[in-house]
Amino acid sequence: MDFGAEPSKGNQRLNTPDDAQKSTQTGYKRFHRRGKNRAAPDVGMTVTTAVAVPVPTPAKSESVPALPDPVQLPTPVILSPSDGPAEIWAALRQVTSGVRQNDPGKMPLVSFHRDDPASKAFDQLRTRLLQTLRANGWNRIAIASPTPGCGATFTVVNLGLSLARIPGSRTVLMDMNMRTPGVARALDVQCTGDMRGYLSGRIETEKHLVRVKDTLALGLAGQADRDAAELMHDPRTGAALDAMQDELAPDVVLYDLPPILAYDDLAAFLPQVDGVLLVADGTKTVAAHIEACEAVLDGQTKVLGVILNQARASGLQSFDA
Repeated sequence: MDFGAEPSKGNQRLNTPDDAQKSTQTGYKRFHRRGKNRAAPDVGMTVTTAVAVPVPTPAKSESVPALPDPVQLPTPVILSPSDGPAEIWAALRQVTSGVRQNDPGKMPLVSFHRDDPASKAFDQLRTRLLQTLRANGWNRIAIASPTPGCGATFTVVNLGLSLARIPGSRTVLMDMNMRTPGVARALDVQCTGDMRGYLSGRIETEKHLVRVKDTLALGLAGQADRDAAELMHDPRTGAALDAMQDELAPDVVLYDLPPILAYDDLAAFLPQVDGVLLVADGTKTVAAHIEACEAVLDGQTKVLGVILNQARASGLQSFDA
């Protein structure tokens, strides 16, 4: 792990060690803030983590599993105008995750495999990400893949769980992939949310977001939305998310977004984020995909790193969320 070496310019090829069955690699680049005549401080670091990650085989189905039916949630706490972020955070309705450690077909979650190399890799990603965010005063991160099935939801959920293990922290995970919402299913949270209603300003923050941990809140999408990109362009979306920042004062906000090259949702959403983490699949993502994503993001925001998922299958199954 070389924290001081300067990465080479241009596209970098990620090499997989011969003795690794699967690897997760995160390459942090040197970059500068563009636009608004503000130069961000240089951030240059390289983190490379090679791990063997045993991934259970998800249940196969010819169609996308149905989202869970809504359940009756506790009555929200009545807030007063003088309440601050701590009080509003505590007032978020708490729900239970039904995921268990060895539940066949469920997404593997690092909270149940603390000694697994994958868990350690996500913890390293968490630490390096936090260092970058704190150095630049950022906290809003989009996570997306070039094409479908690279593991973006798997990455954002596990990164959120890793961040949530920091005592006293506040992490918000927003399911902005309204093409195929997957966060509720990944965490087996038996409730759904009206993301369109929230982003359009019809639903208040404390009535939309729920907590699965004292340190992790979720903004859930209950169903697919064909007009998701138009919603990202809507000025009310930015206003709702800015209000959430003011009300909850989160340390980190993670946005799970659709594939960059399949939809224009992320391109429309870029004004709302400080940077993007790309999730590539070692079995299907090629250099041209990364180049195309960088072209979409160039001049708009920063690519904070590229996470290489499923670098070498070697008989192991990938998780495609």
